[in-house]
Order: sequence, then C-alpha cells, then structure tokens
Amino acid sequence: MPPTTLPGRTLAEEVLVVLSLSLLASAVDAVISLFEAPIAGVVVASVSQSTMLAKQLAGVVFGTAPAWLVWYLVRRSGEGGAGIGLALDRPRRDLAAGAVLAAVVGLAGIGVYLGAVALGVNRFVVPVPPTGRWWTVPVLVLRALEAGLVEETVAVAYLVTRLQQLRATPAAAVGASALLRGAYHLYQGFGGFFGNLAMGALFGALFVRTRRAWPLVAAHVLLDVGAGLGYLALRGRLPGLV
Repeated sequence: MPPTTLPGRTLAEEVLVVLSLSLLASAVDAVISLFEAPIAGVVVASVSQSTMLAKQLAGVVFGTAPAWLVWYLVRRSGEGGAGIGLALDRPRRDLAAGAVLAAVVGLAGIGVYLGAVALGVNRFVVPVPPTGRWWTVPVLVLRALEAGLVEETVAVAYLVTRLQQLRATPAAAVGASALLRGAYHLYQGFGGFFGNLAMGALFGALFVRTRRAWPLVAAHVLLDVGAGLGYLALRGRLPGLV
C-alpha cells in the first residue's frame, strides 16, 4: 500500500468529493431510476412522486459538490475559507449586505429582462422544480442555495483569488470571472449574457474591494428565490412568462 502523510479524515473527504463529482452521482441516480419503471412486470403505485422528489434532492446535493471541492482544497492548503473571502465571522452583516445587493441587482434585472423581451433577444428561463407539489417551494429554495453557493464560491471567491495569485491584475481577474458568468448564462439569450456579465463585473469588483464573498452568496440566493417565486405567482400575466 502506498504511504501517505494525510490523516484518514482528510483522505475520506477527498474520496467523497471526487466520487460526488463523478460516479457516485450517477450511481445514486441509477438507484432512484430503478424504482421509476416496472421490474418483472411489477408496478408500485405512487412511487413516481417520491422518486421525483428524491431526484430533485439528489440533484441539489451533488450539485453543491464543486463548492465542497473548493472548501476541501483551501482547507488542505491551509488557507481556509477566510483565504478566499469566505470567513464565517459576521453572518448578520453579510446577510444584510446581501439583501441590499439583491434589491439593487433585482431592480436592474427587471429592466434588463423587459428590454430584452421587447427586443426579442432573450428567453425567459427560471429553473423552478415541477409545480403543483407540496415540495415545489422548498426545492426551489434549495436550488437557489445550491446555485448561490456554487457560483459565488467557484466563479468569484475561488477564481478571482487564484487569478490574482497568478499575477493577474484585479481588473483582469474580475473580467475573467464576469465573462465566465455571462458565458454559462448564454442559454438564456444575449440578454442573459450581458445581464450576467454586468452582474459578474459588479460582484467581482465588490469582492476585490471587500474580500467578502458571503454577501454575494446571500444576494444570489435571494435573487433566485425571488425570481422563482415571482415566476410561480405571475406566469401568464407578464410578457414572456408562460
């Protein structure tokens, strides 16, 4: 057996992170899928509802694995969360700052959306879980937490910090982070791209200035929850909401 100087707990976490980003997620999905279809002609009534919820929850759990990987890496390197702006020392102030930021970005986002729809250059996409279930809103909140944790941890806290450590200027690091955010929102159309490019530039600039990432996480979660609840309440009443 090859020798190692790492403690068993660290190695166990490493194994779980690697598997969560790869084969474990597929294995869990396959296990859940096993109960979605008849086996040897036996059909279990009402199992589809439970498997649907199980898939939603599994998606959230494994969707957060990239953020978990970042936390694992910075702890292993000795930097800790504080090294990339994720210190847990003032949660109330971070949440308050995130709420203010969400309000500002949310108002601007409504304007971008209405303008993009009017110009016909954007799709309106709100990732809400299946509607009409008792767990629709709880899963919506969990998905928002997933998105906020992953995107702000990876695309801002980790990426901007590492790029600056690689001698990139603050402007270049923020620009790369913003471009990445805009690029993975291109499925929404050009409105989604430019809106998220601007949001990424703002979030990146705030991070460079304050070295605090939790307000960005809080703002992102509040924005996604607000967008999802707004969609559920107003679909069919505003242009583009169906």
